[in-house]
Amino acid sequence: MNKKLIAFSLIAGLSLVGCQSAYYGAMEKVGYQKRDIMVDRVEAANEAQHDAKQEFSSALAEMQSLLQHDGRNLQQAYEKASDEYESAQSAADEVTNRINKVRDVAEALFEEWKLEIGQISNPNLRRSSEEKLRETRDYYKQMLSSMRRAESKMKPVLVTMKDNMLFLKHNLNAQAIGAIQGEFSSLQANISNLIEDMNQSIAASDQFIKNIKSKS
Repeated sequence: MNKKLIAFSLIAGLSLVGCQSAYYGAMEKVGYQKRDIMVDRVEAANEAQHDAKQEFSSALAEMQSLLQHDGRNLQQAYEKASDEYESAQSAADEVTNRINKVRDVAEALFEEWKLEIGQISNPNLRRSSEEKLRETRDYYKQMLSSMRRAESKMKPVLVTMKDNMLFLKHNLNAQAIGAIQGEFSSLQANISNLIEDMNQSIAASDQFIKNIKSKS
């Protein structure tokens, strides 16, 4: 059984237990250090943000199509827009989940790093390791702040989408569509800002991965 297959088996088993320390210990036994896990999780968070960008853009496009609808088959158009909203909500939840996983392994990594520095007797080597820890932690804080900023922009967008979708559900007619058109330009602007923040977050994540790999 190769190392990746063993790792996946451990992930499946230990995820049920939910003990992070046991998980990290088991992964280290098959050659996956916390640093490696962190890089994997940052990359997964990046992928989740890319997916969320696409889902929010698709939801906006379907809502725009609904607002421009000619009045025929409104129910079908509404259901399509509603499905896109649900997909955007799921994508947002996944982004939060991935960011939290990055935070969890980062806390474990930095704690371990700090403890190991205390075991270095050579003062020059200890200072060098302390400097690398400070640099890596600073990059991490910048990345996490960027991730959380983008994450925080998703909720108000989803709230607005949900309000509009529920209003249309209760009043599925041309008059109802006209009533929410005034909010659409604001929603467009909010989603544009969200995507811009996500792009910045992804760039910060890429920089962090580059930095941590250079120190390995």
